[in-house]
Amino acid sequence: MRSWLTRIAGRLVRVIPERLLVRILPGRLRYCVGDTPVATAPNAEIRLLIAPMNFAGQGRRWAQAVTDNVPSAAAANLAVRLNDGFGFEADTTVDGAPYAFSTDWNRRQFAACQDFSHVIIEAERHPYGRIYAQSVAGQARRLADAGVQVAMLCHGSDIRLPSRHLASEPDSPFAPGLWELTPTLEHQARQNRALLDELGLPTFVSTPGLLDDVPDARWVPVVVDPARWAVATPPLERAVPIVAHAPTNPIVKGSDLIDPVLKRMHEDGEIEYVRVQGVPSAEMPRVYGNADIVLDWFRMGEYGVAACEALAAGRVVVSHVNERVRERVHAATGFHLPIVQARAAEVADVIRDILANRDRYRQQAALGPAFVAAVHDGRRSAEALTPFLLSSKGPVR
Repeated sequence: MRSWLTRIAGRLVRVIPERLLVRILPGRLRYCVGDTPVATAPNAEIRLLIAPMNFAGQGRRWAQAVTDNVPSAAAANLAVRLNDGFGFEADTTVDGAPYAFSTDWNRRQFAACQDFSHVIIEAERHPYGRIYAQSVAGQARRLADAGVQVAMLCHGSDIRLPSRHLASEPDSPFAPGLWELTPTLEHQARQNRALLDELGLPTFVSTPGLLDDVPDARWVPVVVDPARWAVATPPLERAVPIVAHAPTNPIVKGSDLIDPVLKRMHEDGEIEYVRVQGVPSAEMPRVYGNADIVLDWFRMGEYGVAACEALAAGRVVVSHVNERVRERVHAATGFHLPIVQARAAEVADVIRDILANRDRYRQQAALGPAFVAAVHDGRRSAEALTPFLLSSKGPVR
């Protein structure tokens, strides 16, 4: 129903004055024309805007990393408000309705973008409004024509090609019949790859596994605040350890593959299994800090923000991370990824090995905070973005 309303309203934008349109929109889509904020450029020689998604709060954290670590540069982010319940902070937030329908906000935000020297477009989404008949490519070209340097940043499902992933990962969530969104994601990833090829802009990816899909991109590590996750108490001191699993998307995380065996281990008294869902991001440090073992992804062969947060907390992190990703991390940083390797079918055996060898795994967990401080505290992210920020304007085809 919502998509139908969105399409209809998008067409009405072209023929009905906006102040009249907002009066006839359904209540949940109404907004006040002229009230939606636009991004504000910082006072610096190099002024970067990252927009418009802020998945897992990363847009804001990358912006802060640039401000803190790149001389003569400052950055801000803009994010469309997502009703996901996680409450990630952003420098500027816009509700979905004006982002989609407001020609007033579209004009003002485009003008605001021109106050920035650089714009990074997240997840191949419209940087200044999803107005009907305006393409992402058209908006990127318009920014470039206005003298703004533009780059693209891929987050995950926007560019990860399900058919390629399925061919390389036995437990891929994109197996036939497993996830109803797979055909949509396949189409989206192909479209977005074509967009990247069409524009020929500098491109970044948020996780090293995405280099499989965009091999010419540069990895910008996700950023977490090590101090926010620091825990003084070491893991595995309890006789019965707490094993936490916090899937934002259970299909992608492989929760269905590990839940049955973990519940049996819980019932048998081997572990205390805590399945975490719907917890706001502000409360997650307490959740991870109280756990001994954190289970992350078992279908993707990748690692991301959640694993970094658990590593920063000094927990034993167990996940399936394929060798290509581990090798890329080591080649780029000199550090070995301190995540305990396990495919879904191996989780019970790996947990039992952890319980039988607690001292060894405490030592492994102790590597986590140092790894995050060295790779994911923002400095390497700013370093990855610096060549773009210092480069001269490139062509937009």
